[in-house]
Amino acid sequence: MPRSLSARIALGLAAGAALGLFIGERAAFLDVIADGYVKLLQMTVLPYVTVSIVSGLGALNPTQARNLLKRVGLVLLLVWSVGLTAVFLFPVMFPPSQNASFFSTTLLQERESFDFLNLYIPTNPFNSLANNIVPAVVLFSIVLGAGLIAVPKKARLLEVLGVAADAISRATNFVVALTPIGVFAIGAVVAGTVSLDDLARLQVYLISYVGMSLLLSLWVLPALVATLTPIPYRDLMMRSRDALVMAFMTTSLFAVLPLLTEQAKTLLRQHGGLDASGEAATDVVVPASFNFPHTGKLLSLSFLLFAGWFADAQVPVTEYPRLAGTGLLVMFGNVNAAVPFLLDLFRIPADTFRLFVASAVINARFGTLVAAVHTLTVAILGTCAVAGTLTIDRRKLARFALLTGVLTICVVGGTRIMLQFALNRPYDKGEILSRMRMMRDRGTPKVFKSGEAVPPLTAATTPVMERVRSRKLLRVGYLDDSLPYAFFNTQGELVGLDMEMALQLARDLGVSLELVPVSRAMFETGLDTSVCDLVMSGVAVTVERAARVEFSTSYLDETLAFVVPDYRAAAFADWSNVRAMRGLTVGVPNAAYFVQKVKDEIPNARIVTIDRIDEMFEPHDPPVDAFVMTAERGSAYTLLHPEYAVTVPKPRPAKVPLAYVIAGRDPAMTSLIDTWIEQKRKDGTIDELFAHWILGQDSAPRKPRWSVLDNVLLGQR
Repeated sequence: MPRSLSARIALGLAAGAALGLFIGERAAFLDVIADGYVKLLQMTVLPYVTVSIVSGLGALNPTQARNLLKRVGLVLLLVWSVGLTAVFLFPVMFPPSQNASFFSTTLLQERESFDFLNLYIPTNPFNSLANNIVPAVVLFSIVLGAGLIAVPKKARLLEVLGVAADAISRATNFVVALTPIGVFAIGAVVAGTVSLDDLARLQVYLISYVGMSLLLSLWVLPALVATLTPIPYRDLMMRSRDALVMAFMTTSLFAVLPLLTEQAKTLLRQHGGLDASGEAATDVVVPASFNFPHTGKLLSLSFLLFAGWFADAQVPVTEYPRLAGTGLLVMFGNVNAAVPFLLDLFRIPADTFRLFVASAVINARFGTLVAAVHTLTVAILGTCAVAGTLTIDRRKLARFALLTGVLTICVVGGTRIMLQFALNRPYDKGEILSRMRMMRDRGTPKVFKSGEAVPPLTAATTPVMERVRSRKLLRVGYLDDSLPYAFFNTQGELVGLDMEMALQLARDLGVSLELVPVSRAMFETGLDTSVCDLVMSGVAVTVERAARVEFSTSYLDETLAFVVPDYRAAAFADWSNVRAMRGLTVGVPNAAYFVQKVKDEIPNARIVTIDRIDEMFEPHDPPVDAFVMTAERGSAYTLLHPEYAVTVPKPRPAKVPLAYVIAGRDPAMTSLIDTWIEQKRKDGTIDELFAHWILGQDSAPRKPRWSVLDNVLLGQR
């Protein structure tokens, strides 16, 4: 049995990964153990933060406290500069690409605002402790510790806090001893359940991120410490390996703060002559630095550059200073709130944020590894800066710069070459959409295509529903430019949300189904009963249309949006910005409601009416700046035209109801369809079809996760 903790951790990780690869998705049952281990690690951290900061600051005198603030601040600026430099090297590694995505409800969400006051100022410290609001806890501890500096009889309290710190440390060590078991469970879950398709979609960013993370964590930051202090590179890496492995496996920097503090102290005692005041400085620097953006967080800014490359909306080099300043500021808050804000600020399509969430499966581990090395670096350099033991040796600096330059060229250049020649996949989202098929077998309809002769129905001398029952046939009309409600896939099948609804209706009525093309002229003349019984094709309800045709109750609501070139998406995200644009030309569906709506919102815009949606993506003279469409169907069209993006202007997103058109304005048929729609809404049919055709869930057949047990031993494919 290996004796060192890191060796046992490595063995546990290897065994867990092997188990995950062997049994595949069955490893998900270990997720409870993995989550429980991470929660145990986090259990003692907030008490540790409070006790260590209060006791560490309280033990200082005023002069030492001032030195700590000034000198550690300079160290943070140095390390941040290193991290931002790494971020701006990412675009060099990216090959060309295009992308688009299905509709997402994130398009409708208002951008989350940053409340720095509530994040950092604890009106109730106990509430901050209970709700894990770390910045507020740190600020409370700093204020309390600073107040303790000038208290005459503080020795007794410091002694009690020291005992409490020892007790917390012992509790942490007990949990740390369970690490091999915890990483075994984590390794099994990750190896057995992470989708290979998800990894393939993000491989460009993942490989770039992993390469840069390893460069920073295994060389740049540790070598910087070895260059500026007496601590050798080898000793630093050997002493800190347990904490770094734990940080990598648990993805929780918070959980390893106590261990990082102790390892920094040990290294400083061995090589830097750490005294009592230096030890107090370390106790303050580590938990206090947690309150500031670490290099792992700053690396998340690289996603902005990746998303710009991915969506053909690159961030120009001239914008890098603004990205650095703004990014550093917003990273004081939550990363998942900061990234959408930055995507909007730099005019990058918001739908790329979903890629950021997906990448966290892998990147969170490497980002936490960088964060742990950052924390250790700041702790050692900050303590040495306070103690005045930092050394500037020109020879060591020159060697560090030379080796760092060579390694950076190798990592950046090697990654670019590998991605360009081996992993650059062609755009295929349009193919995924065009290959979609019906979710379920609801029967086989007879389909008439445009241009084919369609026999007219007999005149409706009785209610439409009676005619349907007597001939045992339901005829449904469709519009041939109604993606994703009605369209032909690559197999020549007429598919889509409303085509499945039509099949379900015929099945519920116990009749067969015919699907026939219809013209938008019905909105002017009314729907003739000799053409079809009703139209099911994503038809938007307007007052003008309702004056000429009979609509059922609404079965879905769509959201009014703009379809614009990718690089202009952010500019159209707010009505105030759109109204301020001069010389704006907008393409609008040829319907009075939409034309008037655009005139009301953008009175100075020039309006060009569009008869068919396909016309939006053809060249126009003069050029059209943006097209008005609903976000739900617009997202489907951008899959076929990835150079465009959908943006929903804020505030007050406008809703557009969809309904079915009833032939002959037949009230009995309308009542029946209304009742049927309500039933399909209640039994989940509409939600299920919306998730598939609009959100793109299960748009491609899902393959079971590969495993040795299923694919090798049992021979499954």
